[in-house]
Amino acid sequence: MNYRDVTNRENLYWSWHLSESYEAISADFQRLLPVIESNLPSGVISDWKGAIVSSVGEFLPPIPHQRCLSHVQRQLLTFLPLHSPLPAAQALRGMAKVITQINTTEEKDRWLKSIDDWIVNHQSLLRERTIGVGTKKKWWYTHGNLRRAVKLLKFNEEHLFAYLDFTYLPRTNNSIEGVNSQIKTKLSNHRGMQTPQQVIYIFWLLTFRRVKNKQDLRRLWDRLKNKIFRF
Repeated sequence: MNYRDVTNRENLYWSWHLSESYEAISADFQRLLPVIESNLPSGVISDWKGAIVSSVGEFLPPIPHQRCLSHVQRQLLTFLPLHSPLPAAQALRGMAKVITQINTTEEKDRWLKSIDDWIVNHQSLLRERTIGVGTKKKWWYTHGNLRRAVKLLKFNEEHLFAYLDFTYLPRTNNSIEGVNSQIKTKLSNHRGMQTPQQVIYIFWLLTFRRVKNKQDLRRLWDRLKNKIFRF
């Protein structure tokens, strides 16, 4: 897990967990708060995992929380495959592809209206059911992924477009994705390391990326030598 100050392009805190559980994220926030207590964020952007949303609501004051549109778009395009035989799915896929290109409130309103019009025109498709024969389930929605895509587009619209009301918020968390991509490249270049070695390597990599000058290096050494000698 990596918590990054997008404005100053600085990684504030990072940790290692087996999963993004609420317990893990909650523990991270308890350690992160002393780091940012003198400069609380004015907004948050995340991939909208439930544990992250809950922790932001619990540990931070009410602030705008932007849902990363790149993650939303990626998920939508998974629900709406390129070669879907359904014209309705292709039309909705076209709307999904432009979600990251909305720059004004007027464009947002037009885009939302196009989604509403699509829903009105395809109600019967969304309600279509398949009857189970020889299965545990008696029935299910025939076009489940289409329904999931619509639900994603209509769920918490204020968090999809918070960046339009708060201009300092980015619409995607590409800043942190760039860091993650570099980490993956480094690990790929050092194949063969076991998980504990990978974690240590990443921690040192992120630590030294915060070293900008000799003074930072001296402060880092002062902190580390006390821990080393105490150990």
